[in-house]
Amino acid sequence: MRKRVIRVPQDVPAWDENWLDLDKMAWVEVTSEEEKYPIEFALLGDEKRGWRAAEPGSQTIRLIFDSSQRIRRIFLAFEDSEAFRTQEFVLRWSSHVGQPFREIVRQQWNFSSPGEVREMEDYTVDLLDVRVLELIIVPDKNGGEARASLVKMRLS
Repeated sequence: MRKRVIRVPQDVPAWDENWLDLDKMAWVEVTSEEEKYPIEFALLGDEKRGWRAAEPGSQTIRLIFDSSQRIRRIFLAFEDSEAFRTQEFVLRWSSHVGQPFREIVRQQWNFSSPGEVREMEDYTVDLLDVRVLELIIVPDKNGGEARASLVKMRLS
């Protein structure tokens, strides 16, 4: 009998990927941020704190790239240990500033267990000619006082 041991490729974990250096290639726009939790924490590495909105309600995080990008993977991590709620987010992109967006994903889930609750989303995509990537977070679909937060966002 002939036999061969094969290795099955594994998905690359979020911390091992060749992530885009957003600090050098994009502007970020954000509707609000709490002073101790700026957007840079979620985009550039301080995932222990991440970003948090300064006020309740829908929030937008928009990345505007200096030049068109090809995006193949989008990793998002959300966390809330304080509020029971249903959150929704929409991730969308455009090939030109000021042009219509194309939706990538719209998703909602419940933060419902006590203690820390973390939701991670890892999308494999093939987006060509991306100039704008936008994340809209509705922290409480029932209109409560929850504030949007994002622990981590990485792109490759």
